[in-house]
Amino acid sequence: MMIHWMEEVMKRKEALLRDTRQLLQIPSVLDETSATEKAPFGKGIDEALQFLLKKGHDEGFSVKNVDGFAGHIEMGSGEEVIGVLCHIDVVPPGDGWTSDPFAAEIRDGKIYARGAIDDKGPTMAAFYAMKIVKELGLPLSKRVRMIIGTDEESDWRCVEHYFAREEMPSMGFAPDADFPIIYAEKGIADLTLQQTKISEAGHGELVLESFHSGRRYNMVPDAAEVKLGGTHDRLIEVEQQFHRFLAENNINGKSVVQEGTLTLQIEGVSAHAMEPEHGKNAGLYAAHFLATVPLNANAQSFVQLLERFYGDSRGKNIGVAYRDDITGDLTVNVGIMSYTKENGGTIGLNLRIPVTKDVEDTKQTMEMVATQHGFSMNQFSYSKPHHVDQNHPLIQTLKRVYEEQIGERAELLSIGGGTYARSLQAGVAFGPLFPGRPDVAHQKDEYIIIDDLLKATAIYAQAIYELAK
Repeated sequence: MMIHWMEEVMKRKEALLRDTRQLLQIPSVLDETSATEKAPFGKGIDEALQFLLKKGHDEGFSVKNVDGFAGHIEMGSGEEVIGVLCHIDVVPPGDGWTSDPFAAEIRDGKIYARGAIDDKGPTMAAFYAMKIVKELGLPLSKRVRMIIGTDEESDWRCVEHYFAREEMPSMGFAPDADFPIIYAEKGIADLTLQQTKISEAGHGELVLESFHSGRRYNMVPDAAEVKLGGTHDRLIEVEQQFHRFLAENNINGKSVVQEGTLTLQIEGVSAHAMEPEHGKNAGLYAAHFLATVPLNANAQSFVQLLERFYGDSRGKNIGVAYRDDITGDLTVNVGIMSYTKENGGTIGLNLRIPVTKDVEDTKQTMEMVATQHGFSMNQFSYSKPHHVDQNHPLIQTLKRVYEEQIGERAELLSIGGGTYARSLQAGVAFGPLFPGRPDVAHQKDEYIIIDDLLKATAIYAQAIYELAK
């Protein structure tokens, strides 16, 4: 039988948009302060999980809440499970939005909200894809299970908890990246460097009282604040120097001198850590400016280490640069920078490591660089790279579906991002971002184009049917 998938989506367009907006209006940001035993990641994330599971239940799917860490919505029967891996947690909205980041306003054919493209919009597209297959009464020989993660933007504690208790799908996809198909993902390392040598000696003319920039390893920081102590006249000179620096670098910032302290603020541009060059790292700009003023010894060491990352997202200056033909360049994002004169400096880095690179080698180099500047590595976590053979039936099926729906060749892609696909033995990332569309995930005024949301829903519906029939 010939199924017109796009027609089926259009019949449900209003309901799909309504439900997508309702899910986006829940501020599902990690909030440890409101965490409970049943809601381990806080109130907002739990509310979004409950919302989706209730939708599933109301539509007649079988649903399960796995201790508030994750959930699933399932249909069909059979031994084998096809997984659709989504997540409903979002990164903090940040500043500078045109409309409220959780209002899910529709303007110019787009829905604007934190999570619109990453990953609540695509999650609702996948849910409606399952709904279409179910409502058409199509025969399936396998189960289709949407697995809903709640901690993807932080530590992936959700999938760890989930797969320790629930079965692993034989294959599946994550609607959480780009079309056509992402078959390879870099390894992801988070590491923290801590200043170990705190000396009172060698004061410069200025004392770095504090330095703060960035909240997440996986985001380029869009703001930095620095407090400097010194004589009033010297601080006024540095303030003037700072405004020249802002103009030369075409960035925005503010300053104020009050009671022997100069406070400097820099505005950057946030972006996803998988490609730091898409953003402007406010913290690294701040360090680059501080490298031109005489500081106390500890602060100098902190600034000199940060300077080695300035303008170099490929790790050339620290000796970790590497590339391969499958996943391209190693990238380095300095996501967290913090310094107080009492405790010294802390630097949080996120490295995206190509699939053929030995991570131990990279780790040793980073430890050596840290030591040179009086720092030590006090935390290192690593998510291994992921790669599915291009001849796998999963990839062949998704290629055919994409080509039938879009009428263009389905190229295989690799990324520096980590999607839930890597938690499956055979998993790929599949949409929702179409070729040529700007990637606005993790940025202010994040949006999803409504036409693309509808198109993705049709692709997911056919893909689910083809994989599970």
